[in-house]
Amino acid sequence: MKLRIFLAVVCLTVLGTINIVQAQRPNSPNDFFQQGQQQIEREIQQMEKSQANLNLQQLPPLIDREIFFSNPEILRAQLSPDGKYISFLKPLNGIVNIWVKGIDEPFEKAHPVTADTSRSIFGYFWSQDSQYLLYVQDSGGDENYHVYAVTPAPSSDGKVPTPKDLTPYQGIQAQIIALPENRPDTIILGLNDRDPSYHDVYQISISQGTRELLVKNDRNIDSWLADWEGTVRLATRSLDDGGTEILNVDNGKFTAISRCDFEETCSPTVFHKNGKQVYVETNQGKDVNLTRLVLMNPETGKIETIVDEDPLKQVDFGEAIFSEATKELIGTSYNGDRLRIYPKNAEFKADLDFLTKKISEGDLGFQSMTKDGRYAIVSTISDINPGSTYLFDRQTRQLTKLYDITPNLNREYLAPMQAIRYKAKDGLEIPAYLTIPKGLDPRNLSVIIMPHGGPWARDSWGYDSYTQFFANRGYAVLQPNFRGSTGYGKAFLNAGNKQWGTGTMQQDISDGVKYLIDNGIADPKRIGIFGGSYGGYATLAGLAFTPDLYAAGISYVGPSNILTLYESLPAYWEGFRREFQLRVGNPEDPQELARLKAQSPLFSAKNIKAPLMVIQGANDPRVKKAESDQIVVALRDLGRDVQYLLALDEGHGFAGENNNLAVSVAMEKFWKLYLQGREQESVAPEIQKKLNELTVDVKTVTTVGR
Repeated sequence: MKLRIFLAVVCLTVLGTINIVQAQRPNSPNDFFQQGQQQIEREIQQMEKSQANLNLQQLPPLIDREIFFSNPEILRAQLSPDGKYISFLKPLNGIVNIWVKGIDEPFEKAHPVTADTSRSIFGYFWSQDSQYLLYVQDSGGDENYHVYAVTPAPSSDGKVPTPKDLTPYQGIQAQIIALPENRPDTIILGLNDRDPSYHDVYQISISQGTRELLVKNDRNIDSWLADWEGTVRLATRSLDDGGTEILNVDNGKFTAISRCDFEETCSPTVFHKNGKQVYVETNQGKDVNLTRLVLMNPETGKIETIVDEDPLKQVDFGEAIFSEATKELIGTSYNGDRLRIYPKNAEFKADLDFLTKKISEGDLGFQSMTKDGRYAIVSTISDINPGSTYLFDRQTRQLTKLYDITPNLNREYLAPMQAIRYKAKDGLEIPAYLTIPKGLDPRNLSVIIMPHGGPWARDSWGYDSYTQFFANRGYAVLQPNFRGSTGYGKAFLNAGNKQWGTGTMQQDISDGVKYLIDNGIADPKRIGIFGGSYGGYATLAGLAFTPDLYAAGISYVGPSNILTLYESLPAYWEGFRREFQLRVGNPEDPQELARLKAQSPLFSAKNIKAPLMVIQGANDPRVKKAESDQIVVALRDLGRDVQYLLALDEGHGFAGENNNLAVSVAMEKFWKLYLQGREQESVAPEIQKKLNELTVDVKTVTTVGR
């Protein structure tokens, strides 16, 4: 007998008698029955809450939220091409900056080469001659990236060197195209200072900062590809019908050599070492579903060789691994339920066999290699390990552990992530990942559904701070790769076209909830939904279009209105605008306008009854602040339970340590209130102060024209 049925029988036989004695005499038999039913429900809820609290006692110890969301101690190590240095990212006064040490020196001897005080640095790389470290940085999350250069050697006065802005222009976004091997003082960049919508190609001197125009973008080019010597030879652009065209570039002359349809992929990635062919990832062809790696003639566009495709015929092509010394393709990888790596020569196979024996857990990654190919930095990541990094001497077969990204995280307390499959309503198989809190049986659990962003992306097996944070607090986590996700072939990707919100993309997420309920894993009354970007939209859509499915939701930089989202696309996404029209819908088409409006949660706000938390970065160029403002105002005016966190110094996702910690505090309290998990009661004063700063009084929120 199920628990709820048993409790109902007990309450009917015992609590009804108590009510007769203690309660005021009902006016009618119907009133008597209604009072008894209400009392039964209250008692059932109390007993279920007690059972939930009992389950929480079986969990591992509470892990401090700062371990999950503070800046890592060390991450993203890279070797200088000459093998003299190891660079890495590490906090300096609370902001992640770039540090450098000698390859044989301990980390205690490292020195910072940047000292940014406002925003953490996460993207950086070495110049070809090891004379400079180059990094990208925006302002407050606005994604107007500039490229900076610093020297790796410590200054004689002990001060951190002043970075050189190689792109000192207002309101621009730099795109990195190439670092020519034969001109190591040169970087090839795309800059949109002439036309905000498109990037011209420039050659910039790293030491002098001078620039030279190489190719003017008067053909609506979306991306550029240079060969190993830095000569731009190929370009791609979006066509009016949504297809992609590949063009040969020769001294400013453009010649179309190949094209693929809207629902296909054709993406040149890197030139062959012979300079006469180019590697392309493509699924062109009526009978081709999964992308594969091919070699194309860059003069004619003819595909000459199929290089590699998934041996298991499950997923799209993943990554190509090249030797820094020879430019030879030495391996390929595929992201299935787990990462799979396939060696392409005997030397790399020997490396892979050696590393697999030495590092038995997790998925391997190759982060960096010296120009002579002797040294490599390899990493491993798993569902319960944020990452461990090693220095591998390929000549002596010596493997030295450099660091763990989060050394004070007790992995024994973390929960394994399991790849699962479930059937959608129409029978399509949906891949997903399920994490059950450690110590709990997969029965009648509080659950957080966590759809990924994109939506043209996918979730993968491995460590996720939110997943493990939620699991440690007592929530199972489902991460569905709904149709429209990438990596599973063009049929699966294109099945999501125009299926936002009221369509099958959201239905796939709802079917994941049904799967958990039908299998007894989820308590139907304690299911929440949380996601960022498209995942934030899916959260709003879940609450608006399936209001009885969720007990609460958190939308993180999620759009609420597809129409205003389309209108606010950044200028440099002009090439993407047509793809958006075809994959999501065209607001300029009267026949599609009504559907897009119906798929926008804002216009169904009246259906939202579950409590909602909205999180937004004020400088977000992708999902404007107005997207969050308008759903907050709509729910406030309807008298719904809505909370709002707004960071004035963030964009599309938060980078600031205290901002992330403050958000985690708010989430933790929110989920405990509505899903009955557990929380860490202590909050550091500076984090509480930050949370107070982020918290917006919803009474003060206004929208344009109000």
